[in-house]
Amino acid sequence: MAKGARRAKTPFAGKLDLFFEAEISIISSRRSTLHTLTEVVLRNTFAGIRQNYLRTQAAAYFVELIEICTERDHHEPELFALLRRAFGYLDANDPNLRAVSHFETELARLAGVHDRKKLKANPAFALGNLFGRLPLSRAPLLKTLASTRSVGREWSVPGGRDMDESPKG
Repeated sequence: MAKGARRAKTPFAGKLDLFFEAEISIISSRRSTLHTLTEVVLRNTFAGIRQNYLRTQAAAYFVELIEICTERDHHEPELFALLRRAFGYLDANDPNLRAVSHFETELARLAGVHDRKKLKANPAFALGNLFGRLPLSRAPLLKTLASTRSVGREWSVPGGRDMDESPKG
């Protein structure tokens, strides 16, 4: 939340919304956690996520999981890259159990609690143990995905790069 972001005639109208990727500039408040937003540059709207409830549900779960695993105002580029890749996948594809499991596995690996080459344990269980809980939205998401039995590609994103691959550059 930032001062000025929700005003009726703000220059930020249409640039801040659920699951948008944007570069922002703020002026930090010395007295509170309510900072002043000074600039927003929209990078990606991930519009496909909001076209389907199941995609929105999966994206929300991913965000909740990242929130549990990070400290406030702490810069984590690897977690941001993981979330960006997940959003890229959900922008073009419906989620499935394999995709959710892949996200949890990658997050557990980044958190240092899961090595998929050595361990066969459940990465979500490892994350829950490390952070004390998992998002409440996990169970309904998994139930819905299990009932739809959706099967799909593992993290393919537009441009042909798989979720497992690092960006080239």
